[in-house]
Amino acid sequence: MSTDHLLVTLLSCIFFMGLVAWFSYRQSRGETSTGEGYFLAGRGLGAVFIAGSLLLTNLSAEQLIGLNGSAYGYNLSSMAWEVTAAVATVCMAFVFLPRYLAGAFSTLPQFLNDRYDDGVRRLTVILFMLGYGLVTIPGVLYSGSIAVLQLFDVPNLLDLSYSQSLVLTIITIGCIGSVYAIFGGLKAVAVSDTINGLGLLIVGVAVPLLGLSQLGDGSIGTGLRIIGTTHTEKLNAIGGDADPTPFATLFTGMVLANLFYWCTNQYVIQRTLAARDLAQGQKGVLLSGFFKVLVPFLMMIPGIIAYHLYGPGLASIDLAYPRLIRDVLPVYATGFFLAVLLGAVFSSFNSLINSAATLFCLDVYQPLLRRTVSDAHMVRVAKFASVAIALFSFVVAPLLQFAPEGLWQIIRIFTGFYNIPVIAIVLIGLFTHHVPALGAKIAVGFHVIAYGLLQFGLREFIDIHFLHLYAILFVIEVGIMLVVGRIRPRQEAWSYHRKEKVDLTPWKHAAPCAVSLLSCVVAVYLLFSPVGLVGGLSKAFWPLIGLLITGNVLGWLWSARQPGVNSPVQGNPGE
Repeated sequence: MSTDHLLVTLLSCIFFMGLVAWFSYRQSRGETSTGEGYFLAGRGLGAVFIAGSLLLTNLSAEQLIGLNGSAYGYNLSSMAWEVTAAVATVCMAFVFLPRYLAGAFSTLPQFLNDRYDDGVRRLTVILFMLGYGLVTIPGVLYSGSIAVLQLFDVPNLLDLSYSQSLVLTIITIGCIGSVYAIFGGLKAVAVSDTINGLGLLIVGVAVPLLGLSQLGDGSIGTGLRIIGTTHTEKLNAIGGDADPTPFATLFTGMVLANLFYWCTNQYVIQRTLAARDLAQGQKGVLLSGFFKVLVPFLMMIPGIIAYHLYGPGLASIDLAYPRLIRDVLPVYATGFFLAVLLGAVFSSFNSLINSAATLFCLDVYQPLLRRTVSDAHMVRVAKFASVAIALFSFVVAPLLQFAPEGLWQIIRIFTGFYNIPVIAIVLIGLFTHHVPALGAKIAVGFHVIAYGLLQFGLREFIDIHFLHLYAILFVIEVGIMLVVGRIRPRQEAWSYHRKEKVDLTPWKHAAPCAVSLLSCVVAVYLLFSPVGLVGGLSKAFWPLIGLLITGNVLGWLWSARQPGVNSPVQGNPGE
């Protein structure tokens, strides 16, 4: 990239980022004076901001690089992580969100304190804080910085070593991203996420179209015919044992991993807890599910286009997307792309910082004080906590370059230490009345020990795909809690105390919308399978798609004829 092109890129990037910052400031001004305003945007988020923030919190540089790299090197099997997340968003909309809002919880550990005791609350806070501080936040910074380094060759541009460039990029991204979380609170995070999400959607549509045009010598249609008729094995989403995501894992650990992420992970669910009412929350969550179904088209098809353009000869599969971007994106658009890329990184980073500060203030600092403090004091503590967490992540993130098994392996291993026990104790907490806190504590302790042994001590002897391992441990831990509940039940059955602060009337069209979303999941898998494009469309493809469409039309017609409904959260949700 020449000096002139670099200047245009940087100036246009600064311009677009400045617009986002200005609009976010205008929208969030005056929202951070109270604790609820800072941590939960005053419980006033609408569906668009919820969906936009959920999308950008979830999608970052590692998806842009990693998913396209997986499609380039293997096939579309890794789309399972994105597409099947739609199932979890349906569960969030109908099962978890109504109960969270009915209890007016600000954090997941608050719910666990209400259901079990303060000991379970502290255990989950420790798990979340260790996971966020040591792995997730540094991982987001590191992967985002790697993407910038790969796409724009920062070491050569600035005449620095790779390590120096990495540290500089991490600190720059981290400092800018921290501004939203520290000074703007959740409202600024959600607004900036939504705007950057629109930019990501534009880029996600433009890059495949430009790539198809280049593949088809100027014709997008020709490019589509090429990827649809040659090397169609690359379009297969039905993964085998040798693929990154075997199809069987969709029905074991994948379900649990997605339920944890979309229904119990604090930095994801925090924007749904901030919904202005249940209907807006359900709309936002389900809308984010539809965007997840689009991910294969926006973030994996470019990897397949790269395979057709460059063949299998790239030095690393992670170079597929950066190479395609450099070849197809006009110079005048690189600044906008850089702003979108950084926006995606900022979103995940500042969401994590905001949620970590929320957990610290509401589930560590305030309980230790054992007294009520002013909102101004809590907001001030949150800002100091955010700065401390950000600085700590600046130290840890560069160290990930020395991880012998790579970033993805580190994140995968350490997330497994807390995702399964959390979803297990939440589900048991919601749907049983007599399981005591002791059962949850034993299950968490068992998981940490068993998972550590299976990952580090017995790996040579027990070779199980980690997603299947998730499912096995989940079943064991649920069994442990049920047995403890049978032997030493709670003296008094737990009952749900409603104290909602927002309207809990559900969205009238939530059910048919959920059916449509699940139908889209099935349709995408039909399209990218031997029934669909792999080997050519089979005779069964269009009749199956026709059945899905007919079912959806009938469902929406039925919904339109139904009267309004009342809140689904009546009495004890475990009943």
